[in-house]
Amino acid sequence: MLPGSSTSLTALFHGCGSHLKLLECVIDGTGEVVLEVRSLRRQIYRPISKKEQVHHSSAGGKSVSCCLRKADLPKNCCQTFEGRRTIRTQTCCVCPIDQTAPYCRLQWFREHHNWTEQDWACVLFSDESRFSLSSDCRRQLIWRESGTAYRPENIQEKERYPTCSIMVWAGIMINGRTCLHVVANGTMTGQRYIDEVLLPHVRLFRGAVGDKFVFMDDNATCYRTLAVQDCLDSEGIQRLVWPARSPDLNPIENVWNALGRQVAGRNYPPTNKNTLIRALTEEWDKLPQQLLDNVVQSMVRRVECYITLHG
Repeated sequence: MLPGSSTSLTALFHGCGSHLKLLECVIDGTGEVVLEVRSLRRQIYRPISKKEQVHHSSAGGKSVSCCLRKADLPKNCCQTFEGRRTIRTQTCCVCPIDQTAPYCRLQWFREHHNWTEQDWACVLFSDESRFSLSSDCRRQLIWRESGTAYRPENIQEKERYPTCSIMVWAGIMINGRTCLHVVANGTMTGQRYIDEVLLPHVRLFRGAVGDKFVFMDDNATCYRTLAVQDCLDSEGIQRLVWPARSPDLNPIENVWNALGRQVAGRNYPPTNKNTLIRALTEEWDKLPQQLLDNVVQSMVRRVECYITLHG
């Protein structure tokens, strides 16, 4: 590259928050490499690999801190330019965000606008959640002056080690809940979903509630296999059609939040995998049923609110 020219890297990375950023490389008049950051309005779909913390300094004296994913870089991205490191350009594949999702959500809300609390009382809301011994956000909040984020006194270096985490599944409904199922030794698959969730837990609620029973699960790939659908049809379990990208609509998310607070507030917080499983199971059984009933009954207000906000 010639001095004064610029090129856009194919690497997209996450800056502060959840917005995607584009890293841009500029060679100024002195031959120094200047890195600039621009926000993007489109979303890229790439595999996530191990993150590498990178700090770059611009000519204006401002610091840019980002989490650059190695998988986003071309294989031959790093080359030498007059004794300095530069990055070779390569065409990237950028996929636009699906614009039909909000309209599908709004249509689903309108279809269920006439559902009463009695209708929602027959729905078993289910979901998976992962609990870890370490903080999920991995951030430490401090009070500081504006523009002083990268001063030495505001930076704390840490060596992070892998910690244990537990994936659990559960379902809630008015006047009832399933047992907390721990997904051990791997991830959930379609066959495990049938053997460990549908047959031992969901089928029991289907028999207790009757023909009005409706089962809700999200659109995860393991939930939407043909084997899972055949199992539901054979057991006479009606599945609630769920809009895509709508975790905020599932009332069990509020219950996961309450469960996490209860586990973190124990007199003796869990310190290993076994104590974490025991704490989650005990606190799940201690959650008041009134809390579960309130979040399920809030579905009427949630649907009305989303219709007001146009999905």
